[in-house]
Amino acid sequence: MRGRLRYVPLALLALAVVEVVVFVLVGRAIGFGWTILIGLAASVLGMWLLRREGLRAWRGFRDAAQSGSPPGEQVTDGVVGLAAGLLLAAPGLVSGAVGLLLAVPPVRRLTRRRVQVAAERRVSSAVAGDLFGPRRVRVHRGEPAAEPAGPTLTKPEPGAAAAPEPAGPTEVIEGEIVEPGPRR
Repeated sequence: MRGRLRYVPLALLALAVVEVVVFVLVGRAIGFGWTILIGLAASVLGMWLLRREGLRAWRGFRDAAQSGSPPGEQVTDGVVGLAAGLLLAAPGLVSGAVGLLLAVPPVRRLTRRRVQVAAERRVSSAVAGDLFGPRRVRVHRGEPAAEPAGPTLTKPEPGAAAAPEPAGPTEVIEGEIVEPGPRR
């Protein structure tokens, strides 16, 4: 993670240069007055979107928490909506265009799914299950995996109750988690 963070200042500097170049090019093409007006309109739209998406994300999270359902979809949708508003509110035509693109529903759904996958990779499967709900699992029937070498049970501490033995034969099921495809 730290290796990637060292490029952040360089990326921000490159973004600032690109923003200035695009602003000058658009200003020459349509006039600087219109360019400034477009930038101001994008900032106002971004401020409005930030407020709207922030409230919507909070309500969705609160409703999901009260109903006991996983709030993951509302959280990731809120993150994408807030990012769209923030990019629109930031001065610059390139960031405004990216923010406007993130506000378009098909792009937003695609981005929300990518954010969810990135979040699931960074947290444990138990946390991801709590946040995004149960996962579909594909089960493959077949021979169980080879027994691990060496002892697998630990000695119980003195005075501790031993774990009960299973009543019948146990069966090992191997499987893999299958992520759902994009929603249509």
